[in-house]
Amino acid sequence: MAEQQANPDVRIPALHETLEDVRRWLGQWTVIVRRRGGRLVAAARGRVETHGNHAGAWDVGRLMVAPDLQGQGLGRDMLERIEAAAPAGVSTYVLFTGAGSLDNIRMYKKAGYRLRGPLAGEPGAVVLTRRR
Repeated sequence: MAEQQANPDVRIPALHETLEDVRRWLGQWTVIVRRRGGRLVAAARGRVETHGNHAGAWDVGRLMVAPDLQGQGLGRDMLERIEAAAPAGVSTYVLFTGAGSLDNIRMYKKAGYRLRGPLAGEPGAVVLTRRR
């Protein structure tokens, strides 16, 4: 929800997915989750992008941390874990976030990502990339 609050005029796809949507993409992405006491506290997904400007890059997505646990390094840990899951041939990581998500952008920059500008066709979203 913090993502939507930071980007009120942007339609954040993850906030509008149905259970069927999630089930559909589970078979197409590498998904990593972190649990504490059975509770899902963090997750991320990744896959090799097959089209567009980032073909061959490891597309990182749906990075999330439970709101009450943010600021404890879980997001950075999940980012490192999903990057490590990329196949050997991948030389670049790419991810997208809302332009107003300043905390996210700050974390990604600290992890070595560079802001590349607006995401084509998605007003209010930005692209960040990092060499492997």
